[in-house]
Amino acid sequence: MQFIKGVTFGAFCHKGSLETKEAYESLDNLKEKTGADFIILVPNGLQETPQSEEISYTTDATMSDKELIQMIAYAHKIGLRVALKPTANCKNGTWRAHINFFDKDVHCEPKWSNWFASYTDFQLHYAKIAEETGCEMFIAGCEMVMSERRADEWRKLISDIKEIYHGPVSYNTDKYQEDNVTWWDCVDVISSSGYYPLQDWEQELDRIEAVVKKFNKPFFFAECGCMSTEGSSKVPNDWSQRGEVNLQEQADWYTAMFEACKKRPWVEGFCLWDWAWKQYPACKASTNGGYDIYEKPAQAVVKNYYANF
Repeated sequence: MQFIKGVTFGAFCHKGSLETKEAYESLDNLKEKTGADFIILVPNGLQETPQSEEISYTTDATMSDKELIQMIAYAHKIGLRVALKPTANCKNGTWRAHINFFDKDVHCEPKWSNWFASYTDFQLHYAKIAEETGCEMFIAGCEMVMSERRADEWRKLISDIKEIYHGPVSYNTDKYQEDNVTWWDCVDVISSSGYYPLQDWEQELDRIEAVVKKFNKPFFFAECGCMSTEGSSKVPNDWSQRGEVNLQEQADWYTAMFEACKKRPWVEGFCLWDWAWKQYPACKASTNGGYDIYEKPAQAVVKNYYANF
């Protein structure tokens, strides 16, 4: 697998976002300022609650197929490889990892079988777009932790995707879950969310390495990042962290991640979380405590490491 120097672009953006002038300018900035050669686009699928069986991807909450296809074409035009990662979320704000149902069907209760039918429809819709537009990878969802024990359904889904999309197929598990997924053998690439505390990278990489060796598959971090908020380097997965803006702490976290990973040749890339389709003014970077790296010290760290991987 070609090494991935990636950034997630415009995640979960609503209809119309990717057809704006701001979105195209933002993507140009992403390439120039980070040195990335790869982006992940994340169409948004929505279900009402973690126990809802239907996933919708045709409302104004989701980018249109037309603008998605046009953005993929533009990304390719400027020399970026593209992965699609259609991702399910809950309208009520519950994190998607908690989508869950009884393991045995119960009358009058929501069922895994109905949910997987809807999830498969969602995934295959975008697998077809990935195939038609020549996307370089398809990632069959993200951080669906409670569903991952349903190995048979996931194997069937990956098989169905491969009937439509003929490039490499991955799945993005959550942090700490790499060794809980039993069906890595059916994907082409293992990927996970690398939101590990700054001081824990070595021990977590030791654990993940055992998984990579067991399944003998390429691996990359399909998500990784840290907010520029005081204390975030200790809990980089916690988007609710509040505190003083600390740009250097974010930069230090990225340095620690890259330094740890460059010693592990089996880590074949990163896709940072994330780069907005509409950026804040550069003069506001010093007051932004989010995951964005635009015009923050972490941006220079990323560009330097991407230039040398």
